[in-house]
Amino acid sequence: MTNRQPEEKNRTRAKDADVNTDTAAVYLALVHHPVYNKNGEEITTTITNLDLHDISRAGRTYKIAGYYVVNHLKSQQALVRRMRKYWTGGKGAEFNQNRHEAFSVLRIVDFLEDATAEIEAEQGQLPVMVTTSAKSYSHTTPVSFKRLRSEIQQSERPYLILFGTGWGLSESLIADCDYLLEPVRGRGDFNHLSVRSAASIILDRLLATAWWNQE
Repeated sequence: MTNRQPEEKNRTRAKDADVNTDTAAVYLALVHHPVYNKNGEEITTTITNLDLHDISRAGRTYKIAGYYVVNHLKSQQALVRRMRKYWTGGKGAEFNQNRHEAFSVLRIVDFLEDATAEIEAEQGQLPVMVTTSAKSYSHTTPVSFKRLRSEIQQSERPYLILFGTGWGLSESLIADCDYLLEPVRGRGDFNHLSVRSAASIILDRLLATAWWNQE
């Protein structure tokens, strides 16, 4: 894993107790390749309907700039586009305006490089790459939620947070990222959150109003 530090410039930020409206642009990517199956083989996973709905809703709630579904299989892309078209136009949008707004952040790309290129075109610079994992890696020191939250609030570079499917992101992909975020830990030994749940928790820890400073 590289140790590149986000380039930061001094500028006035809202206090942490306030709603974080002046943070860096944050994007999400749900990666379906390269990921592992339970045998440790690199595969391409299929898209899950609930991942599209729930991560879109969470992402829109926390004002992310875009949610990328990374899958190069054309049949899978067609599924995403068909669902997005239904909820963002016509009867779907009329039936459920909230779902229409949530799906406005959803994007589909072949590969992760396509997402980073698109973000660079929008933001004028490449994003800081942050990968997530439920596992711990002896050769990598993860960044804490507290530190990453602080950096997002102070940096002018965009951030791209990666979530894996299947049995997790490939180690080669993790090694290419700027940061590995510390795992989400519960109260006991069991640690098997769905990616939808993990994404929501991570978004809240990084981007939510600092409720702990309020009375």
